Amino acid sequence: MSEKYVIALDEGTTSCRAVLYDKNAHSIGSKQQEFKQIYPKPGWVEHDADEIFKTQLMVLQNLLVDKEVRHDQIEAIGITNQRETVVIWDKTTGKPVYNAIVWQCRRTADYCEQLMKDGYIDKIREKTGLKIDAYFSGTKIKWILDNVPGVRKRAEAGELLAGTIDTWLIWKLSGGKCHFTDYTNASRTMLFNIYNLDWDEELLKLLNIPRCILPQVCDSSKIYCNTDKDVCGFSAPIASAVGDQQSALFGQGCFKKGDAKNTYGTGCFMLMNTGDTPVASDQLLTTIALGMNGKIEYALEGSVFIGGAVIKWLRDELELVSSAPEVDRLAESVPDSNGAYLVPAFVGLGTPYWDMYARGTIVGLTRGVKKAHICRAALEGIAYEVKDVLDTMVADSGTQINVLNVDGGACVSNIMMQFQADILDVKVCRPKNVETTALGAAYLAGLATGFWKSKKEILERRENDKIFKPLMKEEQRMELYAGWKRAVERAKDWEK
Repeated sequence: MSEKYVIALDEGTTSCRAVLYDKNAHSIGSKQQEFKQIYPKPGWVEHDADEIFKTQLMVLQNLLVDKEVRHDQIEAIGITNQRETVVIWDKTTGKPVYNAIVWQCRRTADYCEQLMKDGYIDKIREKTGLKIDAYFSGTKIKWILDNVPGVRKRAEAGELLAGTIDTWLIWKLSGGKCHFTDYTNASRTMLFNIYNLDWDEELLKLLNIPRCILPQVCDSSKIYCNTDKDVCGFSAPIASAVGDQQSALFGQGCFKKGDAKNTYGTGCFMLMNTGDTPVASDQLLTTIALGMNGKIEYALEGSVFIGGAVIKWLRDELELVSSAPEVDRLAESVPDSNGAYLVPAFVGLGTPYWDMYARGTIVGLTRGVKKAHICRAALEGIAYEVKDVLDTMVADSGTQINVLNVDGGACVSNIMMQFQADILDVKVCRPKNVETTALGAAYLAGLATGFWKSKKEILERRENDKIFKPLMKEEQRMELYAGWKRAVERAKDWEK
């Protein structure tokens, strides 16, 4: 019998990946391709949804060719995606009516401010577990309906469909037959009631969004439909859809209440599994961790909007380095940042500040600060942001985190992970497979089809690469973190 495989489609903020997994959950191969970032105005971020689909399909097909995988060897396909990014498209032609508005985009900040002034903070938190912020999908959908000529009328007439990127990919891969999302992605829209598990009529009315354009919400691990042979060249089950951070939580094996992980991707996202009980928080997000076998698990989440993206900024915009590994080499060449702090608030600050108007800041500059110090300050800035989140999570959950599981592309930086352990005073555990976002989607798809049998089988496959133990003295830790807090104060409210 020919060996079977599960494929994860990992659609991120800057690139599309396809990863092939065997029965042992080993990555047999992957393909990745970046796509264009569109910045129409300061603080605005868009993607070309058609380009995303074409790029995702291309890496999928190239992977199959490269690894000589026959179509009948594909057990299932799982999808994980950048969350909160939304598309609205014509249900007949499949053509988007506007670019996808990306989760980082701040164009609806003023409207969010008005919602807060109008007294909707508690109501929206009580229904969705979210704070009012331009980060989430609902106000982005409203913006497209309100600002693209003719779109609202077409939406109300039932001619258009909307969805996050998982929904867009499922619809396109199925040849326009399936309009689905999962509970994790729905819970990030600011339109979905995470307690009664349905689109909330009151919030839809508040944002003036017609329900008919929204997808059906399902479990994260489920056979949604098959790929369309005319579109993909083969027919195989699409058997999972899950937001990238929840996928990483699952891929890390954080199945127990109190288990936590932090993903170092474009942003940084820390999730703690809270089991079947949603935990309310003023500064953290209460979100759905997973929908599986008809049961819902919840999580607390802290969000850092700019994490690993600051490394790309050093490379692509400042042209300070030619590659990401060069940032590490330069940072390791100096003992500290020479008093410099870099606050990467390019699109505002997330947990615990929730400041839509903050902007990136470098403070503490002297003539002695060199390129290497800036690189080190950038890596340390990411670690400080994560400490902001972890401290808030411990305080609000009442649960001490003794080990932080880490994943994502930027966590390969040994110097940053050591500084992370030092500034947190917590062990940092990095698995051998740091791409747990793709792995989580693969696991969920394989569980849906019986390729893997249980969570226990998944836990048995986890392997650690390195555990970073804190070495910094408490006095130094407190002094450095106090400096970070002063730097954040300089970054806040810049756009007001």
